[in-house]
Amino acid sequence: MARSSLYRERQVSDLLPPLRDVIARHGLSASKALGQNFLFDEQLLARIAATPGDLKNRAVLEVGPGPGGLTRALLRAGARVTAIEMDRRCMPALAELATAFPGQLRVVEGDALTIDHNALMGEPYAVVANLPYNVGTALLVRWLGGEAWPPQWTSLTLMFQQEVAQRIVAQPDTPAYGRLAVLAQWRSTARLAMKVHRSAFTPPPKVMSAIVHLEPAAMPEGVPAGMLERLTAAAFGQRRKMLRQSLKSVAGALEALEVAKIDPQRRAETLSVAEFCAVVRHLSRLAR
Repeated sequence: MARSSLYRERQVSDLLPPLRDVIARHGLSASKALGQNFLFDEQLLARIAATPGDLKNRAVLEVGPGPGGLTRALLRAGARVTAIEMDRRCMPALAELATAFPGQLRVVEGDALTIDHNALMGEPYAVVANLPYNVGTALLVRWLGGEAWPPQWTSLTLMFQQEVAQRIVAQPDTPAYGRLAVLAQWRSTARLAMKVHRSAFTPPPKVMSAIVHLEPAAMPEGVPAGMLERLTAAAFGQRRKMLRQSLKSVAGALEALEVAKIDPQRRAETLSVAEFCAVVRHLSRLAR
């Protein structure tokens, strides 16, 4: 980057008012109905923005920017940010950021659950978001789903309640291991990037939070995503029961267990991601 360009970017950052002042000036308050909790710690926000690596000139999708705390950090990192926000109250604050970083920020008013993210972005993109607690898991499952792979997103850097984050990265035969871990890990890598104390938020939530970072990996051959989703839904829907009971409703599942040499008396939480994939692979062959 040219020295004069870097100097101009620093000038823009220096001129931005503190986020607390922006919130006060626009009369904003975190909405419990929208699952909002605001982050003010700029060093923490910069660390989150740095998690996916160098964002200079990269397309980034942010969901639920609120007044724009994380958005600032992403823009300062040089990202081209598309932010989806459904809280109309936050639009003036985000418009100020768009003015401060010309050509770097596009704000879309709407519900992220109903918007086609790939069509909206139109190019490979990273997702970086302090997700609203009430839609975070649904969005993650959507990003991880579908038969097309690799996805258009290049990485997911997402904040969840710590309990949900632990479920995403959990290993077999642990209390947190379940359907979310399998869906997250069967064709992507997932790691816990950092924990975030509840005191970092305004208002402080009742629970701790954590950042999870996921990147696409190779998709196992012969494992349809839809079939894996159905199998894990049945298996973990009755996680206390043995597989011979929980998978009764899945045609061919018991035969697939036998072919994969998996004891039907085991419970779902004891199966590795590779074992779930093996069962689905055999189910897929039976369905032909």
